[in-house]
Amino acid sequence: MDDLKNYLTVRQVAEKLDVTEEWVRDLINAKEIKAVKIGKWRIKPEDLDEFINSRKNV
Repeated sequence: MDDLKNYLTVRQVAEKLDVTEEWVRDLINAKEIKAVKIGKWRIKPEDLDEFINSRKNV
């Protein structure tokens, strides 16, 4: 597994997207954002970029 310190927290993702942490968790549960749960949910920065890019076409 990649170094955990390179992963983003739900809070960090929410701040980057300017949304609530709950909404980020909903996206994770809906499998719209890839994440791993190691104690708490963690998101790779490149997976967040992939999600953002997929939304630009919507």
